[in-house]
Amino acid sequence: MPDSLTQRWRRLRGSDRYAECLRVLLALGGAVAWCYGSGHIDAVVSLLLGVIACALAETEDHWRSRLSTLVLTLACFAVSSFSVQWLFAYPVLFALGLLASTFVLVMLGAISERYATIAASTLLLSVYTMIGADTVGASAPHPWHQPLLLLAGAAWYGVLSLLWSVLAPQQAVRLSLARVFDALADVIEAKAALFTPVHGVDREALQLTLATRNERVVEALNDTRLILIDRIGSRRPRGSSAARLRQYFMAQDIHERVSSSHYPYDDLAEALFHSDVLFRCEHVLRLEAQSCRQRADALRLRGKPPIDTVAKAALEDLLGAIDALQEQPRPPAAHLLRPLKALVNNITTIHRQLEGAAPVGMPSTEQEGLLQNPGPQSLGEAWERVRLQLTPRSFRFRHALRLAVALLVGYVVLHLVHPRHGYWILLTTLLVCQPSYGATARRLVQRVVGTTAGLVLGWATLRLLPFGPWQMPLIVASGVVFFAARLRRYLTATAAITLLVVLCFNQMGNGYEVMWPRMLDTLIGAAIAALAMRLILPDWQGRRLHDVLAETVRSDARYMARILAQYASGRRDDLDYRIARRDAHNANATLSNLLANMLREPGQHQRGSDTPLRFLAEAHTMLGQVSALGANRQAILSAPAREAIAEEGRRGVNALDQLADALAGGLQTAATTDDDAAARALASCGNDEAARLVLGQLGQVMTQRDRLAELANALN
Repeated sequence: MPDSLTQRWRRLRGSDRYAECLRVLLALGGAVAWCYGSGHIDAVVSLLLGVIACALAETEDHWRSRLSTLVLTLACFAVSSFSVQWLFAYPVLFALGLLASTFVLVMLGAISERYATIAASTLLLSVYTMIGADTVGASAPHPWHQPLLLLAGAAWYGVLSLLWSVLAPQQAVRLSLARVFDALADVIEAKAALFTPVHGVDREALQLTLATRNERVVEALNDTRLILIDRIGSRRPRGSSAARLRQYFMAQDIHERVSSSHYPYDDLAEALFHSDVLFRCEHVLRLEAQSCRQRADALRLRGKPPIDTVAKAALEDLLGAIDALQEQPRPPAAHLLRPLKALVNNITTIHRQLEGAAPVGMPSTEQEGLLQNPGPQSLGEAWERVRLQLTPRSFRFRHALRLAVALLVGYVVLHLVHPRHGYWILLTTLLVCQPSYGATARRLVQRVVGTTAGLVLGWATLRLLPFGPWQMPLIVASGVVFFAARLRRYLTATAAITLLVVLCFNQMGNGYEVMWPRMLDTLIGAAIAALAMRLILPDWQGRRLHDVLAETVRSDARYMARILAQYASGRRDDLDYRIARRDAHNANATLSNLLANMLREPGQHQRGSDTPLRFLAEAHTMLGQVSALGANRQAILSAPAREAIAEEGRRGVNALDQLADALAGGLQTAATTDDDAAARALASCGNDEAARLVLGQLGQVMTQRDRLAELANALN
């Protein structure tokens, strides 16, 4: 029993939510203790809202970057809060300021994710200021009392966060890498399912699952890259930073290898139906997924992953099965055996990397090991990013205008209806109105149900614990639950923050008085958000479908062009190559996300569901075939073979670019597969097995390109 408790405690400490929740616990607990101990119970709401706003603005930066971010955040908070307080008594000016500031803050998010986070939290704090001004009103000792309390709460959390970053500078990197390896484990398990040699398997559905899980890997890799860039900057990485960077590059290479598709899985299962090779491939992949999870746990718990002798033995058995397959009286045809051996080589390399052997795919020089910094490098570049989004075609512009008008309408409605605590209408509208229809609809339901649950819990708590001091621990606990659940269980988070609000207001008077107004305000604010999404520049995903499809294919073409250049010069994981690879995976993830949002929209805006989903499955297969070319990069020594690969490669890249142009323009496109040209290219390679493997893979890419063309024609 003690060992079990110790293990649970270690897992809790290793959770990616533990650090933030502990900081919030300390910040909320400290604020509540000060209010109760000093007798300033009336300050509890403003202090806690300040803490929450600053915690929501937090980014996983090194302490130097976090200090500058904290200063910028507090400056934005101060301007926003004091402006609200100053304009509060002038409704017309306040309405104009609300409209302009909302639009500007949302547009500033185009600069970078950091600015987007700060801007969103600044908007939230401005609404918190309105709530405080509306609640306290003339009872405040001076006009700036509420803004100063909000800033004090934000500064208190900011100092705690800064100290945490100083004391644990590598924690964010470790946890981010752990998320990468957990996501890789999910993808490897989805990949393993494709190798089941059973008739009737719906491999298209399995490909869709793989594409969805791949989206999470791409997101985790992007987050980790940003954290590493912040830690390393332009310096040469040393010590733990260098070790984490090597693990990041290893994860990238494993991702490329597990994404690779060396041969159509249906054909492979049919040809090897009576062999155990594919079962063994599936078994080894599942063991490698388990190794990824063990590595993720080791990163979280600061330990070392265990040595997996079972995976090593299973891999040896797989290699033995391949040898036995080749020694059969009638072995499989060469065009089948060649990609099968490349597949097993890929699986072997993944095992060696997870085992801790010399990593494959690591940049060989310091210059090649650079990471691309996505942040603006000057004020001019920052402004250029915003300027490019100032068009109605931009989803950010549309969301900025939609949210600004929605908040303005909410402000007018609260003055017309004027329920008590009416500024909760603006808070609900702000939180429910999301950039896409699907996200808004989901958030609306979660917000209404969560608020209802929170009010019921609040009512029960006030009945059971009517005395104020005993409610203090519940206030802190509900705030911690909100942060623990806000990213994955928004309904639970909403219930927790609603309970916190009821208990906080109960410290200042009667908590029952806030319940019905809060429910009514939530319904009004949610209705305004829903109407804004339908009526104000609705951003239906189907309108962007052809552009996103085109970018998906075009990014595959750029990725393939970078790969093919290395068959002449030799394998290099330089920055340009890694950017092209990341862009291809990002484009595929963007398509997956767009289709997920489109399927939540009203039927007339879905542009059909079957064909786009089939396109996603086939596009992910295409990315896998291109990734297989990347996983097997090596210099081709034979000059004729090199020229044949270069020629076939140019033809493939041009065919993909032509398909992308047709998709962007809504045009029909024809098949481009040329069997005669492919046969001539193979003949020029002689017995060069490496070149034949590459040409066979290029042939699969061309065949897959034509499948995508058929689906594109069906969409037009």
